Amino acid sequence: MEPELHIAGIVVFSNPANAENVAASIRAIPAATIFVVAPDGKIVVTLEAESTKRTLDYMDAIRVLPGVIDVAMVYQHAEPVSAFEEEIE
Repeated sequence: MEPELHIAGIVVFSNPANAENVAASIRAIPAATIFVVAPDGKIVVTLEAESTKRTLDYMDAIRVLPGVIDVAMVYQHAEPVSAFEEEIE
């Protein structure tokens, strides 16, 4: 089976007072990229992983961080890695 790349967009709902600490912990996850840390505690993140299971593992790890209220997936896409090497015309 050909390797896949799974990309997920998630929103992390955190206590606003802890949002920066939560964001720092998320930044330690190599598969995570943070795009926004909002004043209301919402953190917009993308995850890149090799499988759905690994994506869910990352989400579970984020969910148990101190200050996190919940994690919601808002987008998910998967393709064979070779598709990302194709030229777009």
